[in-house]
Amino acid sequence: MVAALNSQEAWRRRLVLPHYQVQEAARYAQIDPDTVVRWQKGATGEAIAQRRRRVALSYMQLIELAVVAALRKEGVPLYRIRDARQYFAKTLQSEFPFAEYRFKTDGRRLFNDYAEIVGPKKGRGKLIRPDQEGQLAFEPIIGRLKEFDYENRRRVIRWHVAGEKSPVMIDPRISFGAPIVKGIPTWTIKGRWESGETPDEIAQDFNIRKTDVLDALLFEGIERDELRKWLN
Repeated sequence: MVAALNSQEAWRRRLVLPHYQVQEAARYAQIDPDTVVRWQKGATGEAIAQRRRRVALSYMQLIELAVVAALRKEGVPLYRIRDARQYFAKTLQSEFPFAEYRFKTDGRRLFNDYAEIVGPKKGRGKLIRPDQEGQLAFEPIIGRLKEFDYENRRRVIRWHVAGEKSPVMIDPRISFGAPIVKGIPTWTIKGRWESGETPDEIAQDFNIRKTDVLDALLFEGIERDELRKWLN
């Protein structure tokens, strides 16, 4: 029992330890490495542009970056994203608000369930606009950021890094936060492919589906042309 508790605390401690290189984080979020550097500098006030290849992001920083990238893809202006982050960081004393709270968007603005701030009794059915210093809103909003799963409705505990429908995900509790498919690091699957094994052989060995293997290989940068005979 004690060992299990210690193991649980160990992965929670790893949430804030530097682990992901800038180039790696940029690939996962599908953005330019310079954008990672600029966002981190703006979010933390740290000038990490120098020696950026040696700088690493923690899981919490990676998820914040992923949320920012997802919001930008939805069309939310960067200034509203920054304003929302500053509001939550100050009001809720949250160091990583985008990794610790759930957000919605209508493609132009950010919203958060007011119940997360004041509890379900007072906040049910209300939304808060963190980019407008906590202004309340009541209009219907079309969509959450579906590629993120939350622990107890709060912290992001799983990122579907290749998209909502892909089996590739990052979970800090598994393989030290490396991208995985059914618990297997995608880099392991890529290594087996590069050693000459076929997707069918890899799938059989790991007891996963061939489609899981193919999704892992595509995520790891293997070209579709190389996998064409197995994709059909």
